[in-house]
Amino acid sequence: MTGEEHVRAWRPAVPGVGEVLHAHFTEHAYPAHTHAYWTVLLIDTGGVSYELERTPHDAPPRSLTLLPPHVPHDGRAAVPGGFDKRVVYLDERWLPLELTGAAVRQPTLLDDELVSAVGRLHRSLASPGDELEAESQLAVISERMSQHLDSSIEPRHRSAEPRLARRLREVLDRDLTDVPTLESLAAELEAHPTQLIRAFGREYGLPPHRYVTGRRVDRARALLLDRVPPAEVAAAVGFYDQAHLTRHFRATLGVTPAAYARAAA
Repeated sequence: MTGEEHVRAWRPAVPGVGEVLHAHFTEHAYPAHTHAYWTVLLIDTGGVSYELERTPHDAPPRSLTLLPPHVPHDGRAAVPGGFDKRVVYLDERWLPLELTGAAVRQPTLLDDELVSAVGRLHRSLASPGDELEAESQLAVISERMSQHLDSSIEPRHRSAEPRLARRLREVLDRDLTDVPTLESLAAELEAHPTQLIRAFGREYGLPPHRYVTGRRVDRARALLLDRVPPAEVAAAVGFYDQAHLTRHFRATLGVTPAAYARAAA
């Protein structure tokens, strides 16, 4: 960690996400305050001491803390050198307010897999164009957090639903340049977002956002072979910009779109 304090904050185009914040603090201490959102706090280095409704708690490195809306809490560095944190603020479409009491009693979620999943979520939220991926991750994360807070919550319908998966694929194929949000897909298909992801994965072996990315990359390859410039290809197949195309193209094929086009010339 460096000694200089810094903050980066933004609002991604993902339904139900009020804000994302990445910060490094050394001496700053938060006075008691509340948020209108659920606060999903990931401590990367250092540690935080805080009081939640006048009860002391600690958030150590690689820990996940869930602070409910409208409940007072403060915060300060627990170790010399401060702390690095990543926070995503979620509204109640992702976590119901009925779980507030459980979160007050036990705000720390001890789950390495969940910590890793939230880390991956932050990478998606920082990448314009990956909103469907972020929504898909959030659906699974919110279900797992809910189960931590209330062990009586059962995973949503897990049996294979081929018809639902096929209907979802038809909607995704309708226009790869304008894929609906997961929230809109769930409303159109009358299913919970987590149910959509599970059904699609069981039927096709990958989550919806990866299916969309794969289809877009396939279309991009065809256009590149037709000598369409990479910058035009990105918009034509539904990527946010050329950098977005390049990142996913290279992850899939191991080369950039420009290198692929040159090799095919």
